[in-house]
Amino acid sequence: MAYAPATNALRASLTAMPLRASVPSPTRAPRTPALTRAAGLGLASVALGVTLAACSPQAALNTLTPTRGLNVTQNVRYGPDPRNVLDVYAPQDVTGAPVVLFIHGGSWQGGDKEGHKFVGESLARAGYVTGVMNYRLAPQNRYPSYVQDAAAALKVLRERARSYGGSPDNLFVTGHSAGGFNAVEVVDNARWLREAGVPISAVRGVIGVAGPYSYDFRDFPSAVAFPAGATPDEVMPDRHVRPDAPPHLLLVAANDTTVAPANAANMEAALQRAGVPVKRTVLPGVNHITVMAAVARPLTFLGSTRQQMTYFIEAHRLK
Repeated sequence: MAYAPATNALRASLTAMPLRASVPSPTRAPRTPALTRAAGLGLASVALGVTLAACSPQAALNTLTPTRGLNVTQNVRYGPDPRNVLDVYAPQDVTGAPVVLFIHGGSWQGGDKEGHKFVGESLARAGYVTGVMNYRLAPQNRYPSYVQDAAAALKVLRERARSYGGSPDNLFVTGHSAGGFNAVEVVDNARWLREAGVPISAVRGVIGVAGPYSYDFRDFPSAVAFPAGATPDEVMPDRHVRPDAPPHLLLVAANDTTVAPANAANMEAALQRAGVPVKRTVLPGVNHITVMAAVARPLTFLGSTRQQMTYFIEAHRLK
């Protein structure tokens, strides 16, 4: 097979990368260096520190996921900032399909939609209209700017859903790492969707992948993504759960030494206290990077991320 050498090299580069360990505090909000710039560029050439046939592993992923047979609309604008754009990947000849908004990671300081083409392709092949967004970055733009961007992107995606073959009332929001924070916060904090004019009833579910939902950012470089003087109680998603939030799936990488597992455990507990349906699943054999790489169809051997996401969407979509 033509792509086999690239796939094998990518497997080695993704699974061999070193990640810095973290030890969450047992007495307060779990700490995580999850959002250091190294983790932060998500699946980009980032901290992998390797090349693959003169390309980054992320570029190789995109090479392995051609979009032939899909309808792809690039740079759909949802706001005035240069980064207020998203790409939409849609199956051909569908109507009323679930609509998924994906938010990339990057310690709120890096990453982009171009590096996550493989997510749009993978979910569109599963039958979903998928928006992959950029958002304003820190330190120039701090919380809640990037969360407000997620709400604005979801509004535009909903307004145009039918033109892509999707249903405006069959929305799902998902994200990886810092993007997982954004995905959970934009839905669970009632303020953001209300201000954007998106009814909570239109959102069928939220999927967080290795997200830092509950940590004391003041101890880490990611503090630059939050307002000076802010506290975890003011910004962490586990402190903002609305009782009418939709079901959640929280995916945890068993080998994640970047985002402490207590983040998902605390988020799960907060959702349960509010009476919100939630499932927290620990995926074996994956780390902070490979848990997202496993969404790519050529890399599902890495873990069950894609399978878990599609099962969840199928279970909660409008029929």
